Amino acid sequence: MLLFIYSDFSAAVRTNLLQGLPPNVTPVFRTDLPADEQRPALHRADLLLGNPPPDWLQPLPPRLRFWQIDSAGIAQYQHLRPEFPVANMGDFFAWPCAETMVAGLLGLLRYVPELAVWQQQRQWVGAPVRTQLGLLRGKRVLVLGRGTIGRAVAQQLTGFGCPVQFLARTDPQAQLHTRADVLAALPTTDIVVNCLPGSAEGYFSAELIAALPPHALYASVGRGSTTDEQALIEALQTGRLAGAVLDVTQQEPLPLTSPLWHLPRVLLTQHSGGGQPGEEAGKADLFLRNLRYLTLGQPLENEVQLMRGY
Repeated sequence: MLLFIYSDFSAAVRTNLLQGLPPNVTPVFRTDLPADEQRPALHRADLLLGNPPPDWLQPLPPRLRFWQIDSAGIAQYQHLRPEFPVANMGDFFAWPCAETMVAGLLGLLRYVPELAVWQQQRQWVGAPVRTQLGLLRGKRVLVLGRGTIGRAVAQQLTGFGCPVQFLARTDPQAQLHTRADVLAALPTTDIVVNCLPGSAEGYFSAELIAALPPHALYASVGRGSTTDEQALIEALQTGRLAGAVLDVTQQEPLPLTSPLWHLPRVLLTQHSGGGQPGEEAGKADLFLRNLRYLTLGQPLENEVQLMRGY
């Protein structure tokens, strides 16, 4: 069987992956091929590891029998209709993404970005900043989406005594299920954390922003497309929103012309939220486990249905 590896792995992870492959699997690394040979190699593959451009998969490779996506998000592939099993990374990135959101919110509330700049400038502000500092403790939080990241955010916020509500259309454990529910909850919400998948395009809209109190903070770690970015920018510029922590943006890398680079109470974490020690090794290890399960006819870890988006 031919394994096409789209992911860009370090030498150490490549070595471990090769050692873990069964003898009947021949690996081909995209990064070892000239650009014009990469897509044809994928279309000869029986197995796929990584996230190729969606147009590389139209049509789907005829021999493909298993695909391990190396991210949690799969919305970019939602239009595909594979007849073979597909798996993603499941909750692998959930805890680090949640830590990034909590760290970012703490940073804004405690003015860490400003303090870092003043340190670089050797500028001692001291006492005047104390009156501007806020507390995460007890903040009323609304988490959009009750997936693995959203639940990890809620778990971390329990240490700060934050009352947390979830929006989820069909999850019976969520408190809110409709847009009307969210609009009713927003006026008494201090923080919104957006963990929605890409299928919820434009969900955090101007209407929702207007329903929040001006002191509210917004954090986004799902997909940039789920936020009306222009409405968010306008709310931040006019003081209708107190700040934002953005791990994802509508366009990545963020264009240099975007006002988000310069707005004072915006923290851009540059889609680094899922970063963690052993990230590459974790992707390769999950693929090897799922390949073994596939061979044995056992259930896969984190199997997904692309059409549903999860």
